[in-house]
Amino acid sequence: MESKQNRALKEFDSLYKMIDDVYHEIALSMDLTDSAFLILYCLLELGDGCSQKDICKLYSISKQTVNSSVKSLEDKGFLVRKAGVGRDIHLFFTEFGREFSEKHIGPVFDMENATFESMEPSECEQLLSLTRKYVQILKKNTKHYILEEKEFLSIMKIQLSDHFTYKRLIRFVFPSIIMMICTSMYSIIDGLFISNFAGKTAFAAVNLILPVAMGVGAIGFMIGSGGSAIVAKTLGEGKEEKANEYFSILIFTALIGATILSIFGFIFIRQICIALGARGQLLEYASTYGRIMFVSQPMFMMQTIFYNFFITAEKPSYSLRMSLISGVINIVFDYLFIGVMHYGVAGAAVATAMGEYVGGLVPLIYFARKNNSSRLRLVKPVWRKDILLKTCLNGSSEFMTNASSSVVNMLYNTQLMRLAGADGVAAYGVIMYANFIFAAIYLGYSMGSAPITSYNYGAGNHSELKNMLKKSLSLIAVTGVCLTLISEFFAHPLINIFVGYDADLFAMTLHGFRLYAFVFLINGFNIWASSFFTALNNGVVSGMIAFLRTLLFQIGCIMLLPILLGLNGIWMGVVVAEMLTLIVTIYFLRSRKKVYHY
Repeated sequence: MESKQNRALKEFDSLYKMIDDVYHEIALSMDLTDSAFLILYCLLELGDGCSQKDICKLYSISKQTVNSSVKSLEDKGFLVRKAGVGRDIHLFFTEFGREFSEKHIGPVFDMENATFESMEPSECEQLLSLTRKYVQILKKNTKHYILEEKEFLSIMKIQLSDHFTYKRLIRFVFPSIIMMICTSMYSIIDGLFISNFAGKTAFAAVNLILPVAMGVGAIGFMIGSGGSAIVAKTLGEGKEEKANEYFSILIFTALIGATILSIFGFIFIRQICIALGARGQLLEYASTYGRIMFVSQPMFMMQTIFYNFFITAEKPSYSLRMSLISGVINIVFDYLFIGVMHYGVAGAAVATAMGEYVGGLVPLIYFARKNNSSRLRLVKPVWRKDILLKTCLNGSSEFMTNASSSVVNMLYNTQLMRLAGADGVAAYGVIMYANFIFAAIYLGYSMGSAPITSYNYGAGNHSELKNMLKKSLSLIAVTGVCLTLISEFFAHPLINIFVGYDADLFAMTLHGFRLYAFVFLINGFNIWASSFFTALNNGVVSGMIAFLRTLLFQIGCIMLLPILLGLNGIWMGVVVAEMLTLIVTIYFLRSRKKVYHY
């Protein structure tokens, strides 16, 4: 049963709404919005020269609402704005505005006075007294409510300076993981549509040229990871202005550099494809895909860089949003251009380019806005050669990882062309697509956790560094076991999606993937360790791990193992290389413990 107090409150609220409705009808009769009416009302009451701040305070109207309404009134000739002290804006009637307000709003004052005069003085005093009492109690209760809400929001909002439990850490890195998975889906979706709609020759062509694009894009990963570590460390030191300067010079330098590289790639793409062994139809497909791909290369590089800096700016969800939007664009137009219009590799490349342009341009616009809500924004760049060099050195591991992967993948393709022909390249492409998804989890975790490490390193918080090390190793170990089991269990249906139309190609791919899948037990530790030392601003150790993992050990395995094991040596090459790298990783983690106090 409804209480008397509850019924009274409802009636009280209803009465207040009726008062609002009265003034709403008055505003409508003058062809004014409610906020425009209140501004003219206030200006007439306070007199010429009152500030916008006064209006906001007197009637509890938001600054944004007052700004937009004042601008509208100014455009209509009711008032003019004049700058005051600091950022204060003062309002003055025009001749038309004063005449209008005195004629139409002045009578409202008379109506209000008449309403109060129609009541007994004791009734007026009682009304005011009870209203004051209600407002005072309401403000007191509101104060407690706001404090509780702020406490709740402080729990919900995760900052780099927080102590990270397993739950909080997973929540913070989760957007980065999903983002990396979505990013990896670009090439996977292209491959899926191309393989099923354009055939295995077109599929092999895309896999042949894709490592070239990733090799150029490696610069973006270098600047993103190396630069974000420096910027996060600078924020941890409390130097926010410097952090924005470093951020800006890195972005502008990367954009110029990416544009130059893209021009060269566009011009010489055919020669690059020939050098990779492409001939005939394979050459035409690879050249077409590569040429379009280089048109969007600057935006792809911006996209990878901003993914890192969104995390440093304490906006990891923004990375996820942009990745999802770009991914959806890629999927929709892949279906349209390849599945419906049958544009083949050209359609796949254009769809990917459209997604990359959205993913690169939107963050650029966001950070260029002065009033964005993040800790970072683009400012006038100050040339700092030392910051650029430190960024390159610091991010050398990520550059090495991506650039070396491209070189190694091209070497894989060469060996596979020799041992198994175009089918071997196609099979390896499918295995790489599966690898993209699983490795993306490790890459996303490493990317998401790196700013935490950099911030606490800059702040000298050794206990939190120890905490990050312990929790990261535990999470990666559990994830490695899960991913290996999942990959072995779902190998058959996963591969069937790509090459189920060709029995021989399916059998080769399935066998190769089951051998390759053991890598997921190991590579997470190596990926994270390289990122961990990057975050600690030790590009030398980070780069060494990446160099051994992605280049030296893999090249050695690719060249030697096929001699001993034939085609199986190709599939096992990465597994052996990661095992050798893990030994090196353990050595560096143990030997640098006293240096960084983790």
